Amino acid sequence: MSVPEFPARPRTESSRRKPGRLGVGVIGAGRVGAVLGAALRAAEHAVVGVSAVSEASRERAENLLPGVPVLEIPQIVERAELVLLAVPDDALPDLVSGLATVGAWQPGQLVAHTSGRFGTTVLEPARKLGAIPLALHPAMTFTGMSLDLTRLPDSMFGVTAPPAVLPVAQALVVEMGAEPVVIEEEDRVLYHAALAHASNHLVTLAAQSTQLLGSIGVERPDRLLGPLMRASLENALAAGEGALTGPVARGDAGTVAAHAGALADAPEDIHDAYTRLAGVTARRAVQRGVLTPEQARAILDALTASEQEGSE
Repeated sequence: MSVPEFPARPRTESSRRKPGRLGVGVIGAGRVGAVLGAALRAAEHAVVGVSAVSEASRERAENLLPGVPVLEIPQIVERAELVLLAVPDDALPDLVSGLATVGAWQPGQLVAHTSGRFGTTVLEPARKLGAIPLALHPAMTFTGMSLDLTRLPDSMFGVTAPPAVLPVAQALVVEMGAEPVVIEEEDRVLYHAALAHASNHLVTLAAQSTQLLGSIGVERPDRLLGPLMRASLENALAAGEGALTGPVARGDAGTVAAHAGALADAPEDIHDAYTRLAGVTARRAVQRGVLTPEQARAILDALTASEQEGSE
């Protein structure tokens, strides 16, 4: 992909930068903001300021963005040609509208947020003042350390922008070393739900399984789970549901019943997660022709019996 020229407003410091390079302001030195700021800096954009309130965020900014001044948010917006909003989803609308109320946004200024949930509509108050809205969501988890920079080349960003400036949004992602995928405005919430379902719930499943193994005295549950979960994930991504193995895929209702019985005395969240996911897996297996309706019914009956026993 060719990198287009970025729109730029007159800045006295602009003449000291390479053509097409931007003055970037990072609002929110959390795990995402500090890393993406460092990635843009590595692409020879100039990070002109970063906001960091907590001690952890200040330390993160110092480590990943050394020499960049820590400024108040209005100062960053005043100085930057590209403002990167890396704040929690629920804080984003009020931040954008609050800055619009005081007239902080400027014509020609690029305003990009990193939220998966929102597209560019949330930036409408800034757009009305002449700013250019972009939504750049990295589809990866962050540690907030330099290690994340090495992971960017293997990641993708969900990108949403007005058609005229979509190439600018895509080019920024490419410059950070990642690959852009265009997500339509109306699809952003479903897009984010899919990612959260895959990533966040995988963490919950790993934690629950670790807890069960720990309860029976296994000292290194990660050694048991790591190879199994990594292989399962890789196989699922490569072969889809055709990679499914285990008692549900075999129609082994007796084993499923034994699992559910053993989990009857486990923490309620673990029992509920197992029975609900096993039921979903059985129904999807029928749809794919892996199980007969009769096999699936036997599994669902075993799970229902377990739930009824647990409520007695």
